[in-house]
Amino acid sequence: MLQTLKSPIRPDRGAPAPQYLSHAELLDISTGFLQRQYPVIVFTLLVMMALAAIYVLSAQPKYTAQAKLLIDTRKVQLFQQQSVLGDSPPDPASVDSQVEILQSENVARAVIKELHLTEDPEFMSPRGDLVSAIKGIPSAIMASISSLFASSGGQPSEYDPTQAAIARLHSELTIGRVGLAYVISINFRAPDPKRAAQIANAVADAYIVDQLEAKYQATRRAGVWMQDRMRELREQATSAERAVVGFKTKNNIVDAGGRLMNDQQLAELNSSLVQGRAQTAEAKAKLERIEEVLRMGVEVPDATVADTLKNEVINKLRSQYLDFSRREAEFSVKYGSGHLAVVSLRTQMREIRKVIVDELRRIAQTYRSDYEIAKAREESLTKSLAEIVSVSQTTNQAQIALRELESSAQSYRALHDNFLQRYMESVQQQSFPISEARLITTASPPTSPSSPRTKLVLMLGAAGGIIVGFGLGMLREIADRAFRTSEQVASILHTDCIAVLPKIKGPVTFRSHEPRADYGGLDHRIIKRDQRDQSLFWAVIDSPFSRFAESMREIRVAADLREPIKASKVLGITSSLPNEGKSTIAMALAQSIAQVGGRVILLDADLRNPGLSRKLSPQSKVGLLEVLANQVEIEDAVCFDPDTHLEFLPAVVTERMAHSSRVLASEATKILIERLRQSYDYIIVDLSPLAPVVDVRAMTHLVDSFVFVIEWGRTKIDVVEHALGLAQRVYDNLLGVVLNKADIRLLGRYESHRRDYFHNRYYARYGYVD
Repeated sequence: MLQTLKSPIRPDRGAPAPQYLSHAELLDISTGFLQRQYPVIVFTLLVMMALAAIYVLSAQPKYTAQAKLLIDTRKVQLFQQQSVLGDSPPDPASVDSQVEILQSENVARAVIKELHLTEDPEFMSPRGDLVSAIKGIPSAIMASISSLFASSGGQPSEYDPTQAAIARLHSELTIGRVGLAYVISINFRAPDPKRAAQIANAVADAYIVDQLEAKYQATRRAGVWMQDRMRELREQATSAERAVVGFKTKNNIVDAGGRLMNDQQLAELNSSLVQGRAQTAEAKAKLERIEEVLRMGVEVPDATVADTLKNEVINKLRSQYLDFSRREAEFSVKYGSGHLAVVSLRTQMREIRKVIVDELRRIAQTYRSDYEIAKAREESLTKSLAEIVSVSQTTNQAQIALRELESSAQSYRALHDNFLQRYMESVQQQSFPISEARLITTASPPTSPSSPRTKLVLMLGAAGGIIVGFGLGMLREIADRAFRTSEQVASILHTDCIAVLPKIKGPVTFRSHEPRADYGGLDHRIIKRDQRDQSLFWAVIDSPFSRFAESMREIRVAADLREPIKASKVLGITSSLPNEGKSTIAMALAQSIAQVGGRVILLDADLRNPGLSRKLSPQSKVGLLEVLANQVEIEDAVCFDPDTHLEFLPAVVTERMAHSSRVLASEATKILIERLRQSYDYIIVDLSPLAPVVDVRAMTHLVDSFVFVIEWGRTKIDVVEHALGLAQRVYDNLLGVVLNKADIRLLGRYESHRRDYFHNRYYARYGYVD
């Protein structure tokens, strides 16, 4: 059944607090990145600069001529009426539309036809540069394929040369708006400066002619449409007016000064009735006033009405009355009230009052007559108004339909008059169309080429090279999922990196040895001198002052320092994959311990692939398997090196073993390890890799500590994590990790202190050589 793999990485409990990089850390990261990837960046920069230089040297010089058009928002209006096409000031979208028109095929065809560009071989087939040739390869291939399927019997048409000329024209033509202004720039690029200016001006002229032609055609079409529309409107207006006249005749409706007769009569009668009522009220008020005066009698001669003030008779009588009254008062005082003269004056005064009263009664009769007349007139006007209102109610029903007919007739007539006016404008504009665009800058032959721009191309090449180089460097950083630094080992695997072994490419220094004595019958157990080559198996012995030998001593010191905590006598050397150098390190570590007098034995426990046995003791006939099977004693199977006194127990495998893990996990193997513990200080076990086979996991209970070998720069992180995740007991008993085959030249790019460690002149004082 499947089991969940436990990762060897053991994160701390609790969510880690966010960490922020300091400026120094950022500088270190940036410096490290540049140190690691600067060859890629420099190489990419050089390639891009070379491509830019090739382009500059191979590109054909071209000249760009520029003409400018203004979309005039303040054009001269020859006709004050509104334009048929509804002209309005251009907005940004309309200016962009004019740019598209300038790039249209209609304008291009006009230019090609005017300048006969299809007959110009220099225009149709210019001398191309390297870049143009590369760009033209796909087009040439497509043209060849099209020619294979084209009909061979037809006559050559003008379409293909014209289309080729249009494509050529558009490829060198650049049209754009100048900022936010209503100005459009027309740029054409050509090898000949005069030709460039000629074509740029021709494009501007063709655009203006196209606009004038479009105006003329639009105006002409609008005029034809307006004629038909005016004919319709005229007929509709005439029919509507006839309908109005017929309706008036049928309903006896007569206009009087723009108003209906009934309406005019009704207004006049209403006004007369108001006046009659006012006159009746006035006459009645005068009559009531004078009747009141008459009821007062002759004793009140001063009581009067308004009309008595204008009556000469009454005014004269009142004057006489006042004179007699004054004289009567004087005579009464002078002669007494009973005097005949006084009595005579009183009699005369009484007669005057009587006459005044009679005159007032005559005025009252006049007022009564005026009142009766005003009342009779008011009644007559009221009757006439009632009759007119009765007639108007009947007429108003017809007026609703009449107004509808009149409104329809007026609408048709107004539309007809408006269209007639617009038609006259269109006829005038047909003979003199106006264009909104005008040429404000005529293209002139340029004096200097516009391309190639050497400085710009080189700068872009350099910038592109740096950007692409940084991008490739970042991709390499992201894709580099191999172990390269001890910090990676510590942060990812949470264990120590106890040594970094340099990769030795050339042969090591070979030490000469004294001839050895003849060992008689034990020669098959001796690691013979003639079997020793100049490989890394003997680097510790042949080059004791090398960095490789010093790294072996680092591994031994790490094992010795761990002894007070946990016994480290049995050291297992393993790796994730084959060919990572575990056997070499096992041999070198055993030699380093034996060279200083330590009692050490090296076991080849890689029963699937005993490469160490084939290298050190190819002549051996018995080994680990025979010892475990009790076929031979251990003393008869062990080989030794006379120079270092290193003892080696090989694994003689004559055929492939399917159950090697059971052999290593057997009780016999446990007994053997216990016996070796009694005789040796160190037992170095060369184990098989973790990923391909399970042999290492079968021996975890017999090994005190494991040294895990990782090939520098090649073994992937996920492979190591997976291998250690399957062998948790190996991970728990790790002495540390050894990064093997490190490229010293590249290692300094990842860890600056390592670069100093291997090359610093202070270390050279101690005789370290590589």
